[in-house]
Amino acid sequence: MNPNEHTHISQSAQLAPSINRGSMVAKPWSSFRQGFSLLMQGIKQKTIKATYPWQQMAIERRRVLMLLVTLTTATVAYLWIDNQSNWDFLPLRLLQLTLFLLLTAWVAAGFFTAIMGFLVELFADGFALSARQVAHQSLSVNTKTAVIMPICNESVDTVFAGLRATCESLAQCPEAKQFDVFILSDSFDPAILAEELSAWSALRDQLQGQVNLYYRVRQRRTRRKAGNVADFCRRWGKNYQYMVVFDADSVMSGDALVTLAKLMDQNPRSGIIQTVPQPCGVDTLHARVQQFAARVSGRLFTKGMLYWQLGESHYWGHNAIIRIEPFMKHCALADLPGTGGLSGHIMSHDFVEAAMMRRAGFDVWLVTDIEGSYEQQPANLPEELQRDRRWCQGNIKNIRLIAEPGFAMVHRFMLLTGVLAYASSPLWLLLILISTLVYALDYFFGSGLTDNLLLSHYTELWYVTLVLLFSPRIMSLLVIFYKRESIQYGGVFALLKSTLFESLYSAMVAPLRMMAHTYYVVSALTGLGLEWKSPLREAKSLQWRDTFKYFIPYMWPMALLALITLVVAPGNLPWLLPVFIPVILATPFAVITSSSYVGLWLRVRNVFITPEESTAPAVMQQAWYYSGRYIKLNRLLRWLRQPKARSGATAYHLR
Repeated sequence: MNPNEHTHISQSAQLAPSINRGSMVAKPWSSFRQGFSLLMQGIKQKTIKATYPWQQMAIERRRVLMLLVTLTTATVAYLWIDNQSNWDFLPLRLLQLTLFLLLTAWVAAGFFTAIMGFLVELFADGFALSARQVAHQSLSVNTKTAVIMPICNESVDTVFAGLRATCESLAQCPEAKQFDVFILSDSFDPAILAEELSAWSALRDQLQGQVNLYYRVRQRRTRRKAGNVADFCRRWGKNYQYMVVFDADSVMSGDALVTLAKLMDQNPRSGIIQTVPQPCGVDTLHARVQQFAARVSGRLFTKGMLYWQLGESHYWGHNAIIRIEPFMKHCALADLPGTGGLSGHIMSHDFVEAAMMRRAGFDVWLVTDIEGSYEQQPANLPEELQRDRRWCQGNIKNIRLIAEPGFAMVHRFMLLTGVLAYASSPLWLLLILISTLVYALDYFFGSGLTDNLLLSHYTELWYVTLVLLFSPRIMSLLVIFYKRESIQYGGVFALLKSTLFESLYSAMVAPLRMMAHTYYVVSALTGLGLEWKSPLREAKSLQWRDTFKYFIPYMWPMALLALITLVVAPGNLPWLLPVFIPVILATPFAVITSSSYVGLWLRVRNVFITPEESTAPAVMQQAWYYSGRYIKLNRLLRWLRQPKARSGATAYHLR
């Protein structure tokens, strides 16, 4: 089949319902100067008064959060000044202090968010939206929901395996006929298009009409995923009350989909309800560590965010349900005016759409107790960093909207934290450089007292920093022990061992992320080119040469900095080795951690076990079976567990 034939067929009624066109028009953004001027003049920016109990509670909680962060930062400032006996080179020392306090405030915000999540885990939160509230409710018979999966040149087998598992799970629900599923393709490779059409036709036949399944190829592939979703809304949005947005790696159970629709029915002021997708389904060491971290400590941060956001929460762009009418009316995205890397179309559209939905008077909720929502983690470190590069540029562009009139203050803060998530890396690097420079200047030209921030007599500061960084892991373990969930992580000893290894792994990855994110921030601000492509959905071990080429831009600056430190500030070198070594050894580290064999070798030894590995959810078992992963995985696990079986076969032949 040639592309022209496929294009013709993809528009026929056989593939998609008749178009019922609606309007979704983007309004131009206000200029930053105009928005900032309105804020400074004191004109009311909150278009929604605190008329509901959760709104007033959210305001009070945010005040407590800001107070705690301020007190922590002030305490650190006092300790720093109290230990500073040498004030030579005052401008550099003040810059050093400023950077350290900014980063302390950033870390402290995460720490207190985790504490809030810890409290929610122990005592629940009566103000939050919960799946329990609709557990015994029925879905309105008039409700129609579209499940939409935008894709672009993806692995067809993997995508359709997950989609088949989702559809079959949905078909088992009495409400299945109230859902339609759309595959919205932006693919442009003719071979992939042919595979998609064949896979869609086969899946439609397998479903035997239990779930309506449609397929559309977009002719004008503008604005990437956001444009794909908007195109669906304009064509068929008027046919549905809600839409559940998927990524290409999303899998959801039928019960989860029905619960989302029920929550929308029972909460007519809700515009977006976001689930917490659990990462699972990739067996490389890197992915399994990230899955474990998300399951253990990530749960505290997620519930902590909900604690102070409540009905003004995040939207992550997938595994979420959206009320279509206000989305079409209020969430169309105009381009950012101007030229350069910070102009053009909105890339990180989800944060902005959440802010626009809230500005329109609708709540945005994060619901943390919906089971059956899943996604995949990047299989290796370069894939994760490549994803971070897209997110970094998108988040930095969004800072231009921070003064947009009508946005809730908490969503302005989210736009800022989206930038700080990446901008903190160059700040850490700058702090290291400034501290090394201060040390060198003091040693060669000053009093000779090497009282640098990095040295050991700042004991109190190190204690405070370690508490802020590692306490969330300890609190996460306490929650798991309190709820008697350790068996789902392989047992108490396995959980403790895995947490220790995850901490060490995170310490290795942090300097690499610091260097990569610094490069990404500079690229975004200078408008350097960005390659935007779909991430790999399947594990693939890295090659040594390619990996070395990928990391060399980060390795040589760090090696040069280590050499300079050795020459001009040798006293700082022992304190900076945990930063230098991981970057210099990035290639072997990334290659080894990209291996499924290493990841599964640790799995059979109960390291990084997650609940989804202990007892795989039914919908994920089906997805893995259809993709062929289930058989390969069991075969390799048996081989790893049985020494005798390894004598006649290799891991390579079993894959």
